[in-house]
Amino acid sequence: MRILFVTSECAPFSKSGGLADVAFSLPPALKQAGNDVAILTPLYQCVWQRFQEEIQFVMDVDIPHGGTDYRCELYRGERDGVPVWFLRYDPFFDRPRLYGYDDDKMRFAFFSRAVIELLPELGPLPEILHCNDWETALAAIYLKNDQVTRPELKNIRSVFTIHNIAYQGQFSSWELQTTFDLPAGWYDGGLGFEYEGRHDVNLMKGAMMVADAVSTVSPTYARELHHHRYGMGLEGVAHLVDNKLQGILNGIDMDHYDPRKDPRLPATFDPDHMAGKAACKAEIQKTFGLEQEAHFPLFSLVARLVEQKGVELIKDILPRLMDLGCQVIIFGQGDQAYIDEFNNDIQRWPGQFGFSSDYSEDMAAKVFAGSDFYLMPSRFEPCGLSQMMAMRYGTIPIVHETGGLKDSVRAYSDFDGVGDGFSFPEYTGQSLMMSIMAALRVYFCDEETFSLLRRRCMEKDFSWDRSAQRYLRMYSRIAVGTEVEQIPYRDAYLQLKKAYVDLEKANRQRNLERFPDPYHRVIQVHMTTQTDGFFFLQFDRKGDSFTFQIEPFTFHDADAFISVSFEHLMAMARGETTFDRLYLSGLLRVKGNLSKGAEMRTLLGRIPEE
Repeated sequence: MRILFVTSECAPFSKSGGLADVAFSLPPALKQAGNDVAILTPLYQCVWQRFQEEIQFVMDVDIPHGGTDYRCELYRGERDGVPVWFLRYDPFFDRPRLYGYDDDKMRFAFFSRAVIELLPELGPLPEILHCNDWETALAAIYLKNDQVTRPELKNIRSVFTIHNIAYQGQFSSWELQTTFDLPAGWYDGGLGFEYEGRHDVNLMKGAMMVADAVSTVSPTYARELHHHRYGMGLEGVAHLVDNKLQGILNGIDMDHYDPRKDPRLPATFDPDHMAGKAACKAEIQKTFGLEQEAHFPLFSLVARLVEQKGVELIKDILPRLMDLGCQVIIFGQGDQAYIDEFNNDIQRWPGQFGFSSDYSEDMAAKVFAGSDFYLMPSRFEPCGLSQMMAMRYGTIPIVHETGGLKDSVRAYSDFDGVGDGFSFPEYTGQSLMMSIMAALRVYFCDEETFSLLRRRCMEKDFSWDRSAQRYLRMYSRIAVGTEVEQIPYRDAYLQLKKAYVDLEKANRQRNLERFPDPYHRVIQVHMTTQTDGFFFLQFDRKGDSFTFQIEPFTFHDADAFISVSFEHLMAMARGETTFDRLYLSGLLRVKGNLSKGAEMRTLLGRIPEE
């Protein structure tokens, strides 16, 4: 499959956040799976300063936008065998920063228009145009707009990935025709956004509406976008595009973040030989001016210093951590008020607290490797990658149960011994402190469990291989020539009815043992993808009788409502997959009483033999 990955930043060439890491890792994983993948990104000042010897000039090109032709240059580089195309236009991109300018809307409207104009110049036209965040949202919109008059583009399908819905590209409505060079009809055709009394255009909303598939960077975040606390005004749009919205957890480059051979570390280590981690701890204690005591628990945070990252919670609990004799390192850039406060805290707690805003990737790796615990108390976190990087180096995470943090860290429980980190449910300093106290109990009182958690963290698979396969399945569902064969609703319903009758017979005796007397549940099911229709399942127990009913109707007072493809319903009934697996991967949606999830696992899937 031919895929063009369009991004406003791509490590190692340009980076301001997690999007660059995704662009750094996902395209090579897609290529390794046998696909023809390329990346298109702006040529910023930082790219030219650091990588001009590694990229080659290809040609001059004129990009028309808003009645003006812009003379640009096209360059080509490479990342792990993946072609990386760079668009150079110095008036827009030869600047010290990637973002944060008054004309950002024009800069990225121009880049998005260039994406469409350059498609014929980059080789055979792609089958998939994969756009990311608001900066390239217009590329998906321009593609849809131009497909009306340019038949050569009609077979290209678009994917739009939301890395952080807080940054939406919301601008005054008059920009629609001036800056964005789109017909006025696009205001009512998807870009119009009336919110808090304003009548604006919203580029992220527009891309969500017109893209053939929409993804987010974790399954939990995909579900959270439907809630007003996380949807940032676009929760209604998330409802509208729910049938094409999927959460796919990001990964990291496991080879790049490998403590066995990372040249950035003062010493290497692995789960069976951890002496090197102690050396890494001593090194960062020295670097940040901390007392070099091996037995002091060392907590760290490597992040942008903004409210969203939970910095206020850390400020709240910092005096308590200092009183407990812990050491803390905070490393990152961000709001000046936080930088000033943490610099003062160095003097307040000398030898215990370390801080630097002189950020570098090399030092970040050293902090990950030398810490005992990694703090990530984000108020919301679409995915998060630093917790994965820290875990790769055997540093145990303490996270807020939100977004990708919930998907990537399994909370440790001393009841059953499962888990690979610690988490807290409520976004409060008290809740975070309770989780830290649980971690300290393990650190001081249970060396065996502490070592086990470290091993689990280091051995956890955060590679892009699994995520890349999920992206490929999403691409395949929308690509021209790979459309899913449609099944008439009646045929699909009759196949499922037979499967559920057989399933109920197989599960009947164990259902009598599992469910109370009396028992009554109704589940409303929406079949999607290969067909579109509803049916309901009713389960009743009275005494020693367990009855089952399936009817091709809606049931508005059902206990739970699920939406899932016909293919996956059949797979659950046959025991080939599970309710939990589909739910956690974002392939099954649930509304209603979620406490009945354990029952639905049993009622909709085959119960394994005990």
